[in-house]
Amino acid sequence: MKKSILLLALFIITNLSAQQRPKLVVGIVVDQMKMEYLYRFSDDFSPNGFKKLMDNGYVFQNMHYNYMPTYTAPGHASIYTGTTPAVHGIVGNEWFSRTLEKDLYCTDDAGVKIVGDGTAEEGAMSPKNLQTTTITDEVRMATNFKGKVIGMSLKDRGAILPAGHFANWAFWFSKTGSFISSTFYGDKLPEWVSEFNNEKNYLKYINKGWNLFKPASVYNESLPDDNPYEGKLYGSEAPVFPYDLKSMYEKNDAGIIRATPYGNDLLADFAKRAIEKEELGKDNITDFLTISFSSTDYVGHLLGPRSMELQDTYLRLDQTIADFLTYLDKAVGKGNYLLFLTADHAGAENVIYLKDHKYNVDNYPSKEVKKSMQDFSAKTFGSDLLLNYSNFNVFLNKEMINNNGLELVKVKQAFKDFLISQPQVKKVYTEEEILANGGNDYSLNFVAKGYDATQNGDLVIVDKPGDIEYSTTGTSHGTMYSYDTHVPAIFYGWHIKKGESYDKKEITEIAPTISQKIKVAFPNGTEAKVLQEVLDENK
Repeated sequence: MKKSILLLALFIITNLSAQQRPKLVVGIVVDQMKMEYLYRFSDDFSPNGFKKLMDNGYVFQNMHYNYMPTYTAPGHASIYTGTTPAVHGIVGNEWFSRTLEKDLYCTDDAGVKIVGDGTAEEGAMSPKNLQTTTITDEVRMATNFKGKVIGMSLKDRGAILPAGHFANWAFWFSKTGSFISSTFYGDKLPEWVSEFNNEKNYLKYINKGWNLFKPASVYNESLPDDNPYEGKLYGSEAPVFPYDLKSMYEKNDAGIIRATPYGNDLLADFAKRAIEKEELGKDNITDFLTISFSSTDYVGHLLGPRSMELQDTYLRLDQTIADFLTYLDKAVGKGNYLLFLTADHAGAENVIYLKDHKYNVDNYPSKEVKKSMQDFSAKTFGSDLLLNYSNFNVFLNKEMINNNGLELVKVKQAFKDFLISQPQVKKVYTEEEILANGGNDYSLNFVAKGYDATQNGDLVIVDKPGDIEYSTTGTSHGTMYSYDTHVPAIFYGWHIKKGESYDKKEITEIAPTISQKIKVAFPNGTEAKVLQEVLDENK
């Protein structure tokens, strides 16, 4: 009798211990996804994709980024580190580093080489430039490096940064049509990756072309096909359905799939293969899979948020997510996985579309903004004192300023006065103002949280709402305004109650919330503010 009681107690303790963490955490980032898309396209979604997550998970309706610039690399880094670029150091997709005095790509690493079939440049990547740990790093350490972490995306930065420093693997898509990695993770691709690549799965999508997923009448939330606010897809004569992807592929390379919804499908296929072959979620040691769907960003940039192509991409992604959830239920088991879905940034409306509807805004290509500063400098100081302009950052040539006997503080003020007179500029902050931020200036708070004093510029520009430094077609992002900061945030699965919140939340609260939820250490740079609603498991 005593032996039976002891065995029962041991069984209960073992199961309680197992329930402290899910078998698998799945982090999904949808590149350039506005929260508004979940509202606008809702009537056309299936019941088993986005709606299933929203109806059965916990939805934060008012989640925002809390810094600028709102770009892909800082977004992914901030989600997984629980902090902002001022701390984790990823201040753009690429940026001019004042310390190194050269352009730096976010995941560049000359010390590693490509693994797989791609170009040397595509593969020389690692998380070397990420200065803090990620939630994925903390899971690896919490499991004594027994739990697996795998990151994947069409974009290198979308795979590498979420996976962190200690990942087993990160995989990204090459223009050859293969998923590749670097020697930072291993000397040879896992056999299952090579098998997947050899199957050339991308061809089945390219060969069938891209036509509307649903009847044309469904797309009444979008502008008509071939509207003036769209760019052209890989040399197509007009931005209209159907698209002959096979012809585009023959004239370019496999990279064309990125700007179609099929890029998301291919990545989901790859994710399911990873779960199967790496046996993710098969035991009680927590694994972590990060997936970043990038095609939404490519389509958004090129064709814009009001295009039928963009809507079609989301209707197809809805189906892809529905299929993936079904797969997770079977492969890992309902209740055994914790999933969250968010975005790395949102995106602006096409500025000419707004202008045509009598909103007094305009586009200002960055090259023209840069040229205006160079002309001003030559006229005022007799020399071009502009060293670099990128990511809203103005870098001045301090060596030339000194050699010309000029005072840096006066040069900064002159540039600031000139910039503030420009039609698109709302505010300009100097390095000194940014570093002395007292927290009372709303705009300055965004700038300061995105500013690394060892890498950023002498001045940072904040444009007016609605104005954009981009072309006349498609759209972009990068500002501190709600159209760029407001993104979805949905938690679903293991120990997640149903519900929703309309309170304003910040993207940097996601990683520390997961840390608390699954009982691992915080990423080392986070402020550790959490989403209490996710931690409250009461029904």
